[in-house]
Amino acid sequence: MDPIRLLYTSNTAGGRAGARRQTLTFLILVADLDYRKTVDVVWCGRDGVWQRLPASYLAKTPEGGEVWQAVAEFGAETGPALPGGIRFALHYRWPDGEAWDNNLGRDYQTRAGSGHHLADDLVLQTLTLPTALDLETVEWPVVVATDATLDIDHVSVHWSGDGWRRTRQAPCKAAGRRRKPAAGPATGLKPARLWHTRLRIGEAFRIEYCIAAHTRSRSYWDNRAGQNYRLSRPPLRVLVLNLHCYQEDDQDRKFSQIARAIDDWRADLVCLQEVAEHWNNGYGDWPSNAANIINARLSRPFHLHCDWSHLGFDRYREGVAILSRYPLERQESRYVSDSSDVYSIHSRKVVAANVTLPRFGRIDVFSAHLSWWEDGFESQFRRLAAWADARRDSEVCGTLLCGDFNVAAGSIGYRLIVEGNQYRDQYLAASAPNLYQQIYRVNDPHWHNYLAEDYRIDYIFMNKSGALKAVAARAVFTEQDYGRVSDHCGYLFEFEPR
Repeated sequence: MDPIRLLYTSNTAGGRAGARRQTLTFLILVADLDYRKTVDVVWCGRDGVWQRLPASYLAKTPEGGEVWQAVAEFGAETGPALPGGIRFALHYRWPDGEAWDNNLGRDYQTRAGSGHHLADDLVLQTLTLPTALDLETVEWPVVVATDATLDIDHVSVHWSGDGWRRTRQAPCKAAGRRRKPAAGPATGLKPARLWHTRLRIGEAFRIEYCIAAHTRSRSYWDNRAGQNYRLSRPPLRVLVLNLHCYQEDDQDRKFSQIARAIDDWRADLVCLQEVAEHWNNGYGDWPSNAANIINARLSRPFHLHCDWSHLGFDRYREGVAILSRYPLERQESRYVSDSSDVYSIHSRKVVAANVTLPRFGRIDVFSAHLSWWEDGFESQFRRLAAWADARRDSEVCGTLLCGDFNVAAGSIGYRLIVEGNQYRDQYLAASAPNLYQQIYRVNDPHWHNYLAEDYRIDYIFMNKSGALKAVAARAVFTEQDYGRVSDHCGYLFEFEPR
């Protein structure tokens, strides 16, 4: 791959008399040589004054490159004169060097209003590179530039919203006429013709597509080097974190650190344990509630359901909480422990709520902090599972049991959950799928030995019939990821519809 090369450019003009406008567009391919890079279009118009137009990153390519784009718009009514015809070259700088694409020393040239152009060696170039789908999108536009000097009579997009179980075709409509190359100096460019269509994706969570341009004698394909173009809606992101009950040094700063991370990660659900507030003779003190403080520091506060179970560290009401970007419905809290004595650390209360998520459906979420095995874990988990099963109806697409379960992976308490064959460890589903298969599908009698060095006690367990799929999971609030904020690390999960 060359360090930098031009893919496409356009020089378009239009508007009413006395209010003319001109737009310059450049699509550029660069090798990813360093993250500290700049990409510029160095150009001049009819006034002969050279200037720089910065480009910005658009997308990765399968070969390890990057596509960047630069756009400049000019309007006579806003002041500067229109540039007219332009000469330009591309400049790429990184800490250890620089590279140019200047059409072998001749510069590239386009006339004012000359329209769209491809680099000389291209036949087909997709101009709408995939980005993330938002939750509301039901159509996706596709714009393609083809070599206007070829006899291309139709272009189509082949796409699927279900992993190619069903393939669909969307014909593209041509804009303008096929054009012959303009006479004159070698510009390094050839005229391009644009084709447009919209993919009616409806409710699809993920789509893939490739593009075909056809002449009477042959077809040209753009399938992104065999990987196709892919778009997906945002996953459901769930964070689980034990807050350590106000025992952290520099606690207030850490609350802000947690809120900033929730914003940065675009988390949708947050399940917190050891949520503390001042005891205040048992009446509590909501302004000091840790979940309330974190929520207030989010860029946009979430919906919050919080309850407490017992006196913690002789001075706090200690409990659990759910924060949700989406409204919480059917909120509940109840003790799952034998004891409900607020002065006993073995009194454990769990909070639950329904959340209806766009493109996912309704899920049941629980935030739990259970006791150690020897202090009642077995009976607490059985009560929790029975409660969760009783809440589930035909409209619930998944039940997530989230939190600090106080049993290590592979331990007797963990084996109780696995052998119950109702709830499954979503961290393993996302990060160790082969081990997940050994545990839940192969039923290897020695599976717990594979977890001997897995010291997790914080989990998300999902019912085995849940219609969600864990696609990513990682430990967060570590030295490498936002820093420590508790005596626990947190876990961030991503889910997609199954």
